[in-house]
Amino acid sequence: MHLYHFESEHWIPLPHDEVFDFFSKATNLERLMPNWLDFQTLSPPPIIMQEGTEIDYQFKLRFLKMKWRARIVDWSPPHQFVDEQTKGPYRFWRHKHLFKDVEGGCLIKDCVDYAIPLGWLIHRWWVRPDIERIFSIRKHAVEKALGPFPE
Repeated sequence: MHLYHFESEHWIPLPHDEVFDFFSKATNLERLMPNWLDFQTLSPPPIIMQEGTEIDYQFKLRFLKMKWRARIVDWSPPHQFVDEQTKGPYRFWRHKHLFKDVEGGCLIKDCVDYAIPLGWLIHRWWVRPDIERIFSIRKHAVEKALGPFPE
């Protein structure tokens, strides 16, 4: 199994504990995803975030409807949490979310390790560009959800 790695960083002018609080609510993920994914939380509220919590989601990628189950494997508020896919389209998916006070705000860092069931061409032309688009859109969605911020 070949593992790929993706990282994204985003700074916003809020304290990390406030940003962590927003990300610790599983249903807020719907607000951060692009509309074209039609992303929905299937697990009923309230979802208590802690190590071992499993959350079910559904989304549409191109024309395929997919289900995703994530398990929280590390819960270290207000600095980080890690989720892993237990059911879904990837052979492996581990997403580490880091939150750190930096220069009067919070640095949000996402580190994702993943493996896909198909070859490197699918990764290069389809999977990686989609991941990059999703995280790019997510940056704007975070600012919209937590802002507006002073110029």
